[in-house]
Amino acid sequence: MSSPDRSERPGTLFGELLRQRTQTAEEFSREAERFAREHGIRATLSPRHVQRLASGVRADGRPLGPPRPVTRRLLEEMFNLPMTRLLEPAQVPVSSVSGDLELQARIAAGRNIDERTVRLFHHQLDITRVIDRRLGAPALLGQLRAQIDQMDGVLDDVLDQPTQADLAAVLVDASALAGWQSLDQGLTSDAWTYYNRAIRAARHAQSPALEAYARAGQAVVLLDIGETQAAVELTADVRTTAKGRVPDLLFSWLSAGYGEACAANGEHLRSMRAFDEAVRSMPATDTGDTPYLVFDTTHLSRWRGNALARLGVREAIGVLSDVLEQLDRSFARAETMLRVDLAQVFIATGEKDAAAAHMERARLLAAQVGSVRQGKRLTALVG
Repeated sequence: MSSPDRSERPGTLFGELLRQRTQTAEEFSREAERFAREHGIRATLSPRHVQRLASGVRADGRPLGPPRPVTRRLLEEMFNLPMTRLLEPAQVPVSSVSGDLELQARIAAGRNIDERTVRLFHHQLDITRVIDRRLGAPALLGQLRAQIDQMDGVLDDVLDQPTQADLAAVLVDASALAGWQSLDQGLTSDAWTYYNRAIRAARHAQSPALEAYARAGQAVVLLDIGETQAAVELTADVRTTAKGRVPDLLFSWLSAGYGEACAANGEHLRSMRAFDEAVRSMPATDTGDTPYLVFDTTHLSRWRGNALARLGVREAIGVLSDVLEQLDRSFARAETMLRVDLAQVFIATGEKDAAAAHMERARLLAAQVGSVRQGKRLTALVG
């Protein structure tokens, strides 16, 4: 199934389900391992094992033996079907209802999405965001992914266009948050995928602001994998396209993101100019038209301090120390990042005791929120 011939009928129901999902053995193997990780199932499923389960026989043609209990549990939870059913011979495509009835059921589900339902999705997302700030991503990412799949699955079947656009806007917000959480867990490929999902949803909502927000999020993924020039080019394009078309608060945020990318690319002057532009663009009051964005002068200063730390400028110490005094301590991950930034600058300036103090606190916070990303940064500093 690594290079499946879609015209061939698989040997088992499991194989037929994979064929209908147009998944290769490698793709399903990755999905299964991610599902197992998120649901606490200690199971792995290699592409070769997926091929055997799909064909119903071993490589030498002998019948399959009974699967291991953890494999059984994994597949039964993924498909909500008993293993005996999944391994039955596949004779016809799986369909419990006719095509017409299936479509009618989808449209009926779309009709159930109204303004109140969209508000409930939004409220659920807000709760997830607050818990994420305090406790981190590990306990939430699986739940958030399920919510995204639920919204994405029904989006195209919502016939009322205003409601569809509102649902798409919540999907952008949720997908971007999942991208950020995935990045914090060190899952860069997943993060990229979720930001792409957010971009598609933003286009569905026909919102230049949401599309700019989602595209800029991808730049952070690029920075984490060392593609600094690509991040500069992406954030520059997003900012140019968004100017005059998005709220001031978002444009300020986009300018800061461009400044961060420039700093990572070693462009000191261009970075500081971008942060100056972010300060000028920052509105006096939050007008409430960017509910997906948590950003103010304190967060802008923290971001500027991070850029200065990347550039190895001693000025970062004063900026970051001031922000540390002002920062709402419920932003546990933000405090972790800030202290790692301070440790980085203190190491560069030879102030080992100050660096060690911030690293000790950062380690505790990183463990508290389960931040793999910040844990790696701390390890790199020690190295």
